Amino acid sequence: MYLAETLSRVLARHDELRDALSQPNVTPDQFAKLSKEYAELTPVCDAISGLNRAKKELADAQSLLSDPDMATEAKQEIERLRPRIPELELQVQKMLLPKDIADERNAILEIRAGAGGTEAALFAALLFDMYRKYAGVRGWKFEVMEMSESDLGGLKEGVAEISGRGVFARLKFESGVHRVQRVPQTENQGRVHTSTATVAVLPEMEDVDVHIDEKDLKIDVYRASGAGGQHVNKTESAVRITHMPSGIVVAMQEERSQIKNRAKAMKILRARLYEQQDTARKSAHAAERKSQVGTGDRSERIRTYNFPQGRVSDHRIEMTLYNIDEVVNGTGLDAFIDELIQRDEAEKLAALNAG
Repeated sequence: MYLAETLSRVLARHDELRDALSQPNVTPDQFAKLSKEYAELTPVCDAISGLNRAKKELADAQSLLSDPDMATEAKQEIERLRPRIPELELQVQKMLLPKDIADERNAILEIRAGAGGTEAALFAALLFDMYRKYAGVRGWKFEVMEMSESDLGGLKEGVAEISGRGVFARLKFESGVHRVQRVPQTENQGRVHTSTATVAVLPEMEDVDVHIDEKDLKIDVYRASGAGGQHVNKTESAVRITHMPSGIVVAMQEERSQIKNRAKAMKILRARLYEQQDTARKSAHAAERKSQVGTGDRSERIRTYNFPQGRVSDHRIEMTLYNIDEVVNGTGLDAFIDELIQRDEAEKLAALNAG
């Protein structure tokens, strides 16, 4: 009953928009806004119309069962339509699901070593490389924005921009604590150690999405330090931006140009501010129910990579695969991501049907 009422409201709104667009006194701004909503609803209404036609055809076929001359043909039509209607209903329901405005955005990937010292840094480097390879598999662009390396080729912190079609939609469930179980390079006894790294995937935002007032920013410039080019310690190219109201601090020294470092730092700042605001918006819903695929919180343990057993386990969906080499090479990651997306979609559909 709830779905039927929802479909009726969608069709009524579509008709209302069509009538409004035909009015002579509509301003250009109003016309643009109404046209956008009308265009978004049109494919949904087409799907609803297809569903309603199928239901009517089924009802007509059922009414012909009592006619001896038409019964055989009617039964064939019923057999064709009965499985088709649930498929059409599911298609319509998926189209009615609320859209995440960030899904089609590029993403800012941040990876930091957690508990485990040197081994945690090595694991962080492995994860950073895993997402770099996965971006290659998907045909996305992977650009390193900031890296802080440790001994033995490890990674204290790495930040990258991943750009392409639907990047955030596929990577947003990767945020959280990733855990590794393996024998470290520095282990002489052959014992398996457990270490962690934190992954954060943030949608890339534009100025129009997240307003930042210049007077709220404290900007410091300084000489870059650590491994780098000839510019290190010679020019004040590094930039540190502090957003005073939120306390968020972003430092950038990857580029030789202060202007480029500032632009990258602002890009990360906008993403972090959006994440902070989005978390606040979702807190009320999180209090009502906990998502099957997790909260996306950075402190939540989401996945374990066990090298001695060759397995990868995602704890949110209780899914384990014994293809760790494929996963860390980027080619096996889609199996987890596809399941996470499907679980999230199923939960949203259940909430939609529950009204």
